[in-house]
Amino acid sequence: MSLYLSFKEIWRNKGRFFLFSLVIALITTLVLFVAGLAEGLGNANRQYLDKIGAELLIFQENTELSTLSSRLGFNKLNAIRRIPGVQAAGPIGFATAKLLTDAGNSDLDVSIIGVESNQPGSPPVLEGAALSSNRGNNVVIDRKVASQAAVSVGNMIRLRTIQGTEEKLFNLRVIGITDPRENQYAPSIFVPYQTWFDIRPQGDSSTGKQDITSNVIAVKLSNPQEQTSISKLITERISGIEVASIEAAIRALPGYSAQQSTLNTQQVFVLLIGILVIGGFFQIQMLQKVPQIGVLKAIGVANRSVAGAVIAQIILVSSFGVILGVLVTLGLAAGIPNSVPVQFSGSSIAIAIAALLAIGPLGGLVSVRQAVHVEPLIALGLSQ
Repeated sequence: MSLYLSFKEIWRNKGRFFLFSLVIALITTLVLFVAGLAEGLGNANRQYLDKIGAELLIFQENTELSTLSSRLGFNKLNAIRRIPGVQAAGPIGFATAKLLTDAGNSDLDVSIIGVESNQPGSPPVLEGAALSSNRGNNVVIDRKVASQAAVSVGNMIRLRTIQGTEEKLFNLRVIGITDPRENQYAPSIFVPYQTWFDIRPQGDSSTGKQDITSNVIAVKLSNPQEQTSISKLITERISGIEVASIEAAIRALPGYSAQQSTLNTQQVFVLLIGILVIGGFFQIQMLQKVPQIGVLKAIGVANRSVAGAVIAQIILVSSFGVILGVLVTLGLAAGIPNSVPVQFSGSSIAIAIAALLAIGPLGGLVSVRQAVHVEPLIALGLSQ
């Protein structure tokens, strides 16, 4: 009875309910795009650290887990490798550079990451060969560099960095391509560590010998379950360092936490607006059909059936609007260029859709209460 009544009213007022479904579809599209933007921006910031292949990162003490401010000498690396429970440790250096592209194309901002071959931080290769030494002009690029700069295995690339007050150009050969590994919004080029130390941007262009340092050290443990105890052991045995989990290092990335909080707040406010819009629409609907509900109650229809009809109507209209919004979002997403950092992951989209489906009944609770409290005689104008 409840489902029949709700469907019958929707069918008789198809235009009105379809227009309101379009409003719900627009709210759905907005929520999904904010969720996709949050995922895309967060992923572009943390992607390399997510895939780093280690459980711990070692930073210089008092640098607030900054990958650019931290400096660690190779004596720290050797000491860490001697700690019981440490399976492997690799130095990692971070810097930025310009990848010069063919005439007519814009130069590409890239993150150049210095790694030791076969150590934590060094990426797996999907095409071509992996880095096999710590010096030389061979590099591995991620797929985003390959697609945006139209580079393939065997090609030569040219990087430009600033050393002192001069621009320096470096010719490097691509020997491998890895999966996307963006670091702080820039696609990545992986360079043998000692080569990275030579080509990275520097404040002093002098050729004097310098001690080789890394920004961080990635540590892979023999037993990842011992993360806490080994972190404490490393801190006790080696001075001047700070140990962090990968999750803590990601949260410390510049602007990451503030950015995600802002976008999550936007999603919450859009959902609250959705509750108010849905609630307002169905409340107006309820006021317009008080006489009809009075007739139903006068002929013996129970409150439970009336409430069920209202709830079923809310669920049907909201579900249709959400499905329509998902289809519109998928259509728009297919046309978004790769340069726009919007990424739709299964978990974030599922949570957003579940929330959107829940706001319909929540917004319509006032309407259900009104329907249940309608007095037949008053509704029909037979009593004061």
